[in-house]
Amino acid sequence: MHDIVDTAVAAGSFKTLAAALGAAGLVETLKGAGPFTVFAPTDEAFAKLPEGTVATLLQPENLEKLKAILTYHVVAGKVHAADVMKMTSAMTLNGSAVKVAVDGGHVHINTAVVKTADVDCTNGVIHIIDAVLLPA
Repeated sequence: MHDIVDTAVAAGSFKTLAAALGAAGLVETLKGAGPFTVFAPTDEAFAKLPEGTVATLLQPENLEKLKAILTYHVVAGKVHAADVMKMTSAMTLNGSAVKVAVDGGHVHINTAVVKTADVDCTNGVIHIIDAVLLPA
C-alpha cells in the first residue's frame, strides 16, 4: 500500500491532479502522516472545466487560487464511504464545507459523483469523483 500521492500517480488517471499538487506545493503535505480523505477528480473531470482553466491555474500568479481549489478536495481524517454516506457536509482543509448527499445509491460531493470509493492508502483514503469541486 502507498501514500495518497503515490497511489494517485500509480493509477495513471490523475496526471492533472498530480501536476496541480506539484505546482501548488501540496505533494509533501499529502505524502505526510495525515490521515486525509481526498475526493480526487480524474483527468476526465479536469477536462470538463472550460478550456484553458487548468493551464491558467497552473501559472505561478494563481498559486493561492490553485491551493484553495485543491485543499477544497481534502478532508482531515480517514473517512470511508460508509461514514461519508451518513454525512450532509464535510469541512475541507480549505476552511469551507462541501455538501454531501446520497441519491439512488450514488454519493454526491457538491455536484460531483463518487465513482470509486474507499481506495485505501497508508495515510488516508481516496474517493474518485467525476468533477472538479470549486469553492464558492
